[in-house]
Amino acid sequence: MVPVMVADNGAGRRPRQGRSLDLLVGRRLEYVWLGHAVVLGFAGGCQVLMEAVAHLDGPAGPADVEPGDDPSDAIATLLSDVVRSARTRETGELEITFVSGAGLLVDADADAESWAVTGPDGYLIVCLARGELAVWGDAAA
Repeated sequence: MVPVMVADNGAGRRPRQGRSLDLLVGRRLEYVWLGHAVVLGFAGGCQVLMEAVAHLDGPAGPADVEPGDDPSDAIATLLSDVVRSARTRETGELEITFVSGAGLLVDADADAESWAVTGPDGYLIVCLARGELAVWGDAAA
């Protein structure tokens, strides 16, 4: 499970600008966990945790993936696909494109944390309320 609350407040707040998340590029999606949060597990130990609505433009057409009691399993169509690009938008949304041509856009929530990305060596980026980003660690690790 991905930690999204951390006792250490040493997170660096980032100005509102898009940023590349190269740590996901080239990684294969190994598993999807559906529940009150949707977790995407990638090769090399990277994870994406989604707690807000995600919009999938996938092989079976567009679908909304909303965490909760009855989440859509449409996101499972991405299993074994490889990340072509990953970035945050200025609005705090997370955008991931895959080699197959599929795309995933995770909304930023006005009132709560909406997504998080973890990487090797403790790297963590969290989309806070209103799309503000907090980053711990070094994505290059």
